[in-house]
Amino acid sequence: MKLLDELPNLETVAILKASLLANKALAELKGVAATIPNQQMLLSTLSLQEAQSSSEIENIVTTHDEIYQSNYQNNYFTSINSKEVHNYAAAMRVGFDVIKKTGLLTSNTIVEIQQTLEENSAGFRTQVGTQLKNARTGEVIYTPPQSVDDIQILMSDLERFVNDEYYCEIDDLVKMAIIHHQFESIHPFYDGNGRTGRIINILYLVKQELLTVPILYLSRYINDHKQDYYRLLQAVRDTNSWQEWVLFILKGVEITAKQTQVLIAEIKSLMDAYKIKIKDYNANLYSHELINNLFKHPYTKAEFLVQDLQVHRNTANRYLKQLTEINLLVKQKIGKENYYINHQLFDLLQLSYHAGDRV
Repeated sequence: MKLLDELPNLETVAILKASLLANKALAELKGVAATIPNQQMLLSTLSLQEAQSSSEIENIVTTHDEIYQSNYQNNYFTSINSKEVHNYAAAMRVGFDVIKKTGLLTSNTIVEIQQTLEENSAGFRTQVGTQLKNARTGEVIYTPPQSVDDIQILMSDLERFVNDEYYCEIDDLVKMAIIHHQFESIHPFYDGNGRTGRIINILYLVKQELLTVPILYLSRYINDHKQDYYRLLQAVRDTNSWQEWVLFILKGVEITAKQTQVLIAEIKSLMDAYKIKIKDYNANLYSHELINNLFKHPYTKAEFLVQDLQVHRNTANRYLKQLTEINLLVKQKIGKENYYINHQLFDLLQLSYHAGDRV
């Protein structure tokens, strides 16, 4: 399955038009994200949205409450599925940190992403027998490369395709669609290929500096059009129908970039409203660190404020009490823990998650 030998002309009028729209929407998203003073906060908030959607494609279903009550750093999870979602977000951050440091997205980094996602060190498949089957009928739909030598050669070729700017000079978003298809067709791991491939999508955009942080919410589009996604993946394998596949991905980028723009603008507006209300109530209570804490995660508690604001626990409890008094947080006892919920942010994220094509 040599890649470049099989590619038809991907600079058709339809693809060029779709690419222009997708790139425009992505550039606008990058600009909107830059209006948030701490973009790392967006990564904390939106990566869990992306992780939840990507996991749902693999039938790993969670609720927002389950996700936000869990805490990866403290190794506390409300369910097995919520842990899977947090592992996904952690795997994305692993890849993001490497790209920021090296500017590269290598096979070794992809292995590290999958290992974080699956919590194993199996690496590439070494045994034959892997087949992709229809979940309902059991029919074999596709048989990926079986030999570990073939897998390593193909992943090496893909690594060059990803990182060598002169190897194939085509539009970055078209290239992302090709990379995703090739990775899913190599299917190099025993498990986690779909989610790893969707992480690679977003990290490639960061690598190419189309985004500053990996915040594009592409998996929701794929989840909303799951049947088309799998049909078009297979159509390329069966009939080399690249154009329809590329157009599908470009439309997904355009739509989700616009959706994410709307969401970030709404988050920024809400942040500004919180800043004003806190300052009006007690100017000494306000700090950038406090706002970052309240908006990187809808659920907080005294322990998180102690960590983020470097304050004593009594001070953290006093802050939370004051924020509750002015209705910016809602106190909720879950088990033995007191959580404080930024209910307006929670509602905003939940509405965005279930809103469909908000463009």
